[in-house]
Amino acid sequence: MTKPDFTRLTDTDPVPPHLRGGIVAIGNFDGVHRGHLAVLKPMREMAEARGVPAMALTFEPHPRTFFRPQTPVFRLTPPPLKAERLAAVGLDGVVEITFDADFAALSAEDFVDRVLVDRLGVSGAVVGHDFHFGKGRSGSPEVLRALGAKRGFDVTIVAPAGSGDAIWSASAVRKALAEGRVQDAADILGHRFCVRGEVVHGEKRGRDLGFPTANMKLPPETELRHGVYAVRATVDGTVYQGAANFGRRPQFDNGAPLLETYLLDAHLDLYGKEMEIEFVAFIRPEARFESVEALVERMRVDIAETRDLLARAEAPPQLA
Repeated sequence: MTKPDFTRLTDTDPVPPHLRGGIVAIGNFDGVHRGHLAVLKPMREMAEARGVPAMALTFEPHPRTFFRPQTPVFRLTPPPLKAERLAAVGLDGVVEITFDADFAALSAEDFVDRVLVDRLGVSGAVVGHDFHFGKGRSGSPEVLRALGAKRGFDVTIVAPAGSGDAIWSASAVRKALAEGRVQDAADILGHRFCVRGEVVHGEKRGRDLGFPTANMKLPPETELRHGVYAVRATVDGTVYQGAANFGRRPQFDNGAPLLETYLLDAHLDLYGKEMEIEFVAFIRPEARFESVEALVERMRVDIAETRDLLARAEAPPQLA
């Protein structure tokens, strides 16, 4: 029998019969990094052994953003990209629960009864050691295990994963990106950090300077370090080499942050197209120069360094 395609559901979508009765991994899974794989892999293997679906249960928006909207979380993987990552590691589907005031008010027991038992009919659950749920974070992994025993499903609690003394976490990835350490971020993620969005019109200063750029507006909470990066850009399935600047353009307007990507060996009309940018290496911080001519000269140096870095770049890590 052919395995059904990966299914992405919101909490208003009916759960198809073939996704009920499975094992669910519960968490935010932002970034779908190597620490998450420590939860997802045993869940997937357990589901395969039992012949039941392997599902992820996650929350939108991120709970921290809901409780502190004035300081929203820098998202590593918006929902569509997260779903793609979860599919890539072999899951059958994801259910995205809307995290709003009503959901936040659910008791731990109500969460288990309404979501896990009534909606999904789970036969098992897998969570990290630090998972909390229910009103006031009253539910812990041990509470979930006790409730599961009463409702007829087992619960597996996974210890933290990492390398040496470093724990793999989304917070560690965000910190690395805020400091421009894109390779360190990739080592935790198991893949390079990337962003995806529509190419929009800018001030066309790059074109006037001889370096036309494809511009993307990233979410305002993006905490990637401002500066110049060696990148790979994907448009319509084709990958191009590029040099990108993320920042406020202090040479000109010091405006809202914008990602401006110069494709090294391609001249394309990309307006309105979706583009994905994969960050390979950090080159330098964003800076204001003595003159526009000095900036242009530095851009030539940046592009030469970009070519060298991309030529020497190792293959991206693989999330197994």
